Amino acid sequence: MASDSNMDREMILADFQACTGIDNIAEAITLLELNNWDLVAAINGVIPQENGILQSNFSSEATQTGPYGPHSQSEATAPTPSAPPPSESESESASASASSSSSLPSSSSPAFCPVQPSRHIVERQSRMLNFHVEYRQRSIEVVLEEASTVGAIKTILETELQVPVSKMQLKGWKSGDVSDSTVLRSLHLPKNNSLYVLTPDIAPSASTSQSSSAQQGLSNQNYLLVISHREAQRDYSLNFPASKTIQEVKRNISDLTNIPVRHQQWDGWPASASDDSMTLAVSGISYPCHHLTVCRRSSSALTVDQTDECTDVHMVSDSEGDDFEDAPEFGVDESEIFGLGSSTCRKSPMMPENSENEGDALLHFTAEFSRRYGDCHPVFYIGTLEAASQEAFYGKARDRKLLAIYLHNDESVLSNVFCSQMMCADSIVSYLSQNFITWAWDVSKEANKARLLTMCTRHFGSVVAQTIRLYKTDQFPLLLIVMGKRTSNEVLNVIQGNTTVDELMMRLMGAMEIFTAQQQEDIKDEDEREARELVKREQDEAYRLSLEADRKKREAQEREEAEQVRQDRIKKEQEEEREAIRLSLEQALPPEPKEEGEEPISKLRIRTPSGEFLERRFLGSCKLQVLFDFVASKGYPSDEFKLLTTFPRRNITQLDPAWNLLEAKLFPQETLFLEAKE
Repeated sequence: MASDSNMDREMILADFQACTGIDNIAEAITLLELNNWDLVAAINGVIPQENGILQSNFSSEATQTGPYGPHSQSEATAPTPSAPPPSESESESASASASSSSSLPSSSSPAFCPVQPSRHIVERQSRMLNFHVEYRQRSIEVVLEEASTVGAIKTILETELQVPVSKMQLKGWKSGDVSDSTVLRSLHLPKNNSLYVLTPDIAPSASTSQSSSAQQGLSNQNYLLVISHREAQRDYSLNFPASKTIQEVKRNISDLTNIPVRHQQWDGWPASASDDSMTLAVSGISYPCHHLTVCRRSSSALTVDQTDECTDVHMVSDSEGDDFEDAPEFGVDESEIFGLGSSTCRKSPMMPENSENEGDALLHFTAEFSRRYGDCHPVFYIGTLEAASQEAFYGKARDRKLLAIYLHNDESVLSNVFCSQMMCADSIVSYLSQNFITWAWDVSKEANKARLLTMCTRHFGSVVAQTIRLYKTDQFPLLLIVMGKRTSNEVLNVIQGNTTVDELMMRLMGAMEIFTAQQQEDIKDEDEREARELVKREQDEAYRLSLEADRKKREAQEREEAEQVRQDRIKKEQEEEREAIRLSLEQALPPEPKEEGEEPISKLRIRTPSGEFLERRFLGSCKLQVLFDFVASKGYPSDEFKLLTTFPRRNITQLDPAWNLLEAKLFPQETLFLEAKE
């Protein structure tokens, strides 16, 4: 039986290599083992989706009673003859396997997977992968076959960026760092990928980090700061806008690491980042990613302060302890409820009293919450209640969320249990982070409570403020679930501190169901409104373009009309001028002599271009200029027309105008014709 199983696997291996073209036997065996030696599943995992997929829907009976004997289900499916032919080595291996199996007919060949007529795969083609690579202020698009290596990408980037391959680190791989010899196909990458280049040995140029053009270009970008917390041996990958200051980054890190800004010791900031008020855009850090290290600065004064703080432990009298006899039923002892453990010295309040800036108060709240209950807690929104409401309610319908308002009260016996066991539960933290904007406030002090009631009255109305006012101290903490509506904000649920994780999750999910139904309606209304606005914008644009076309057409027509008027005026002036010249010439002509006279008379007959004839008698002593003036007075000036004799052909207009007709041999009679000059 073991021999038959080995022979079956040899045949599956040969079929798999023939179908996929994978020559590396170790790689082929690995892929088959990942799919439990299911040939169809393994082929589907290797051949790209766009190049064709085998359908695996055989019944389990085919494994035992297939048409070729007792073989696995995967052997019953194979490519059509359009699949690539096997190599010589594959054919030999397949033939050897076939000859060793007595249950298969001699005519079957595992090198070509036997196929049912209704199933086929397309001939495999090499996939092209797209890479969008970012390096500081530059973006490069690289397109390579999946058979290429990582080193090929670096070679292309070396040409584009002028950065040596040896000093280049290509980051952004989902499988972690890879070597230059890694084949892209082995990484199973999608078609489109985003990477970035780090050059820790190449400092950014001063001109780039200091020029105003670079500041403007990076002002809308985000920086990825990879910050290593040395004591905790933990890395934080945080995205910050370029407008964020170094001081704000340090404050945020203080919330994550519980290291106050004044006690932070940093490594990795460039020398140009000398002022904490500088923005990241001008600090000189690497774009888009920069690595930093932070740890707590060792200080003897800090040790003394901590010792003094921890020695002032809150002592509980016997009478106070009697009030909380039922505390163990919550699953914790009295020291946990009151925070008397050696690791939690709760001298400082969750929120300072009468803080002028709500953002600073919430930063203090987050840091103190992390110090007491650990880093696994909901992400509290840092900002005013109005800003949190704007973030949750007033974006696009698809991006809206519920607003969870956590109200803490240190005077309540339930606060420690609720925070440590409810608010810090992984399921609650994950659900709140995905579906809610969580905003927190401490009402332990009357001044802070009064301030909260004022904010709630302003944003949610007096009913919500009155509801919070009616809750007693031992009913805190409270978790208010608020949903934004078109006209007003509605409090869906008020969750008190005496609850369990399961009950809290159920109430959060119930509120989420109500919100989801409302959100779908809002999305539908928003889509319809955007569609109407799009149609209106398109109509307005079409109307504007129509008006613009009409305006241009009208202006063009007006220009044409103006030009026509001008041309007509010029033409009229020219005609008037010519007519005036013609009349003056006509008036200056000598009178036509009679046929019988003492002086010799020349009778001239002149044919015009229109076929008409001009006839007139001239004295033989008359100058040629008189003849030219006569022709011009009839509308044929000598500068536009030439006067020619018929035979022999002569151009009379080229003769001296001072000659008389006798000298020009136009006596006693002559027939002339007018011809336009070219």
